[in-house]
Amino acid sequence: MKIHRIPFTDIHELSSRDVAYASRDERLRPFFQYDTTIEAFAQVIADKSKTPIDRQALVTALRDQYSQLAESAQANTQIERLGESNTFTIITAHQPSLFTGPLYFIIKICSTINLARQLNERYPEQHFVPVFVTGGEDHDFEEINHLHLFGKTLEWQNEESGAVGQMSTDSLAAPLAELKEILGDSEKAQSVFTELKNAYTRHDKYGMATVDYVHSLFAEEGLVVIDMNKPALKRLFVPIMKQELLEQPSQAFIEKAQAALEAAGFSGQAHARDINLFYLRDGIRERIILENGLYQVLNTDYGFTQEELLAELEAHPEFFSPNVIMRPLYQELVMPNLAYIGGGGELAYWLERKEQFAHFGLNFPMLIRRNSLLWLDSGTVKRMDKLDLSVADLFIETEALLKKFVNSQTDNELTIQEEKQQLEALFSSIAQKARDIDPTLAKAIEAEYTRQAKSVDNLEGRLMRAEKQKHENALNQIRKLKEKLFPGNGLQERYDNFLAFYVRYGRSFFDTLIEVLDPLADGFVVVEEE
Repeated sequence: MKIHRIPFTDIHELSSRDVAYASRDERLRPFFQYDTTIEAFAQVIADKSKTPIDRQALVTALRDQYSQLAESAQANTQIERLGESNTFTIITAHQPSLFTGPLYFIIKICSTINLARQLNERYPEQHFVPVFVTGGEDHDFEEINHLHLFGKTLEWQNEESGAVGQMSTDSLAAPLAELKEILGDSEKAQSVFTELKNAYTRHDKYGMATVDYVHSLFAEEGLVVIDMNKPALKRLFVPIMKQELLEQPSQAFIEKAQAALEAAGFSGQAHARDINLFYLRDGIRERIILENGLYQVLNTDYGFTQEELLAELEAHPEFFSPNVIMRPLYQELVMPNLAYIGGGGELAYWLERKEQFAHFGLNFPMLIRRNSLLWLDSGTVKRMDKLDLSVADLFIETEALLKKFVNSQTDNELTIQEEKQQLEALFSSIAQKARDIDPTLAKAIEAEYTRQAKSVDNLEGRLMRAEKQKHENALNQIRKLKEKLFPGNGLQERYDNFLAFYVRYGRSFFDTLIEVLDPLADGFVVVEEE
């Protein structure tokens, strides 16, 4: 494999804030705690060590969860190490997308494993565990119910509502059957399918099935997977949830941060509510609001006085679910965590949380942009060689790339820039003479120049189109190549499912990703298969 790193500033598909954070834009410096360097972890370790963590509750919850999974000595060891005061976590997280959804689900995990290994080498007195948190309490079913594989879209149809992690796996029969057909009949494909099917059919709930599948893929790499919707862990969060319900402090901190970000040139990301908690029951995950002194659960008949709500919170903390504003607090309270690895969109809302964390007495973790990846298989590389395209060329907008290709293939002069300059000079001279005679004529001459310049531009376009026709076959190949690598003008990692690569390369695909995806290294990673 040949590895390239493209500057984030050259990746037009990324948002301006994403590029700004990845490029260490000083305007964002007030909104995070630590620089993203291996050396900075010494300070993060020192700071996090001051935060009390109920490690026994965490280990007990994980033991209970893992009792439902295939035995893994490596995973069990990692869980037990979390009970030790010198063990810390590196966390990434994602919604439980259908059969992992877009490729960056896997990229996040491999980046996190890579960093944990680096830290174990750099700081041998401590131990570092990569952790994947599944967002099973999320209720945005339409965001997680589909995937794209081999040019086909597979969709999960389900009439249930509420948290996706609590949905039944019974309705997965149809997408599993469709997936089997898409993967094909080869021995390798059927092995991959069986591994996935086993995970998604031996559990009643979708959230646990997702935990199982990620465990089956990465347990031997030392990854710990956790669904944090557990009563014992939620109980640790009760004091913060109680404060949010009674005093509602979060909204003010988020809005203040957003105003400061806007002053620095960046828009706000998350919408903070008065109360940033949901009420969670089977088939229900709805906002809690305070109206006329009563706490109501939207779109339901549930209602509580303050006394009743606090009693419910104490008796059943698992009935309360943090939204995007509170979820980072819950994670960092429960886990001995040092860093969060996420995409640009995720880090955008983390950048609004620093003062909120300080208010609740929690250490704000290091924020690390996950790696981004483009994978070029050998067939793609051969087509690029035939078309004389470089890796950098792939990131040029399609029409601009087509023009560049045509210009490189012809001996004809396709630009008439010199003639445009001559036309401009001619009209400038005429306009000057007109001003000397009658200043009002200058505007008419300028208007005529604008019309003529537009006509010349059109002629230049016709020259390019005529030359393009001579290279139509090659240009169509470039278009197809760009659509394959940048589906819908987006990024491969946001669209394609990892199974396309897993079926072809097996576990060596993970080995390669874990090796090359260093989240502390700059640049968009391109893997070129030789």
